[in-house]
Amino acid sequence: MSRSRRPTHPGEMLDELYIKPLQLNLQKLADRLSIARNTLFKIRSGSASVTPAIAIALAQAFDTTPQLWLNLQQHCDLWIEETTHEHILKTQKLGSRSKS
Repeated sequence: MSRSRRPTHPGEMLDELYIKPLQLNLQKLADRLSIARNTLFKIRSGSASVTPAIAIALAQAFDTTPQLWLNLQQHCDLWIEETTHEHILKTQKLGSRSKS
């Protein structure tokens, strides 16, 4: 059940819907979220994940829900696992083992 297009990473959503339009200062935002500026950079670039703690901080900062950020992250994580391990998933279907 692999999707061909990679889901949008929450960092991309953060950047496109909040940081750029609101012209947010990255250091101030990182301080507000209680994370290092480098962590914020990694999330924006898609090389770091949104954790539950960061999801709560983002929800409070932008009047959203933590579930929004975690769902976005989960969709990305699942897509990566499905596409990276697609050959394994196809060969190891539950119940497909032969009985000896």
